[in-house]
Amino acid sequence: MKTSPTEKTKNALQSGQYSLKGQFLLGSNYTFLVDVQHEGETYQAVYKPIKGEQPLWDFPDSTLAQREVAAYLLSEQLGFHFVPYTTLREDGPHGPGSLQQYINYDVEYHYFNFSTEDKNLLRPVMLFDLLINNADRKGSHIFFEDNSRKLYVIDHGVCFHEEDKLRTVIWDFAGQAIPDELLAPLSQTDSWSELFESYLSLNEIAALQNRAEKLFTSKVFPRAPRDRRSFPYPPL
Repeated sequence: MKTSPTEKTKNALQSGQYSLKGQFLLGSNYTFLVDVQHEGETYQAVYKPIKGEQPLWDFPDSTLAQREVAAYLLSEQLGFHFVPYTTLREDGPHGPGSLQQYINYDVEYHYFNFSTEDKNLLRPVMLFDLLINNADRKGSHIFFEDNSRKLYVIDHGVCFHEEDKLRTVIWDFAGQAIPDELLAPLSQTDSWSELFESYLSLNEIAALQNRAEKLFTSKVFPRAPRDRRSFPYPPL
C-alpha cells in the first residue's frame, strides 16, 4: 500500500534529518526555516527550539514548544485539521523543540483583508481559540494555502493557560449560536487527559475541559470581555 502525502510528511518530520535554511526575524522567540531530508525527498518545516523561547511572566518557562504540539493534537481531535502537522524533536540543531510543517501562502492576504466569504469560514477558528485560550491570535496567523486554498492557523505557543488569557482579532461571531457540528466533539472530553498529559499540566488540561463544557452548555460564541484587553498587540 502506498504511503499518502500526509503520512510521508509526518514520517519525515518525525524522523528525517534536518538543517537550518534561514531565520524568521519577526517575533520574540527564535524560529527557523529548515529543510528535512527523508527517503530521498526534501520537506520544509518550521523549527522552534525550546532554548530560543523568551521567558514570559505568566507562562512556565520552556513550555511553548509543547503547547504548539498540543494545539495540533486538539485540532485533529476536533476534526478541524487546520494546524499544520507538529511534533517534538529532541535532536534539533539548537536542541529540543517543535517542528511544524511549513505551508506556502500569500503573506499579503490575511484576516484584515479576507473576503466576506473567507471570513465566514472562521467559526471553527474562533471556537478553537476559545478552547485553547489563545493569548495571541493575530491576523497574520490565519491564512489559506496557495494551491489548495485550505485554511490553516499557526503560532500557538502562548495558549492553554489555566487563567483567562484570550486575546484574538476574531470576534466576528460573538453572540451567535455555535453550529451543532462544531459543538458535537465537545461532549467527549474524557479522553483529553491522556491525549495532552505529555504536553500540558494537569491544571491546564482541567481548565481546557472546563472551557469545553461551558461552551457546550452555552452553545453561543461569547462576546469580548470589557474588563481587560481582549485583542492582541500588534493585531497583525
